[in-house]
Amino acid sequence: MKKEKGKARFEMVKKRHYSTLKKAEREKKMDPQLIKLCDFIAETKNYFTSSGCSGRIMLLGLKGKTKRDSYFHKKWHSTVKASDVWNALLEKTSGEIWFKEEPFILHIGTNTLKNAKKILKIKDKSGVKRGGIIVAKKGKFLVELVGTEEIAFPVKRENTILVEKEFIELIVKKANEKIKRNYARLKLLEKNLKKGLSK
Repeated sequence: MKKEKGKARFEMVKKRHYSTLKKAEREKKMDPQLIKLCDFIAETKNYFTSSGCSGRIMLLGLKGKTKRDSYFHKKWHSTVKASDVWNALLEKTSGEIWFKEEPFILHIGTNTLKNAKKILKIKDKSGVKRGGIIVAKKGKFLVELVGTEEIAFPVKRENTILVEKEFIELIVKKANEKIKRNYARLKLLEKNLKKGLSK
């Protein structure tokens, strides 16, 4: 009976996330670098994706102390020109502005602990150092995979830019190098997941 309950839970959750994924794709809210991988996972029998980000460079506005108080002033899911970042800083903003380069994050769900451990083995094979099982219930196991390339620091407070233009040029160069490594790691992870989860 418990086995049937776990199976029903998994099928219900997988179906719901499949609908959410397709809606995000239709509304173009899905990161282009993740579409093929998430589509592949969604079509497998024993796995689903619940959420993810391919990695990005951005200027994040903070108006308070919580995530709800933040807003995207600018964001790029690619390398970026230092001049674009600097010009964005010259625009009118409010609160504190942070320059950030964030790595990919991917959540993969599955129906058994054995399958969750398989994802973790693929993680290790792909050189992804951060990750683990974050949900473990009968019929639902959720694995989080996270890249390690990241930068974060404040660059503007109210109307005052806190750094020199030359510094922005230097840090954007570093961020572009990191985001390239991030996407390369994500590509390798995609390759290994497609190979490993199709068995």
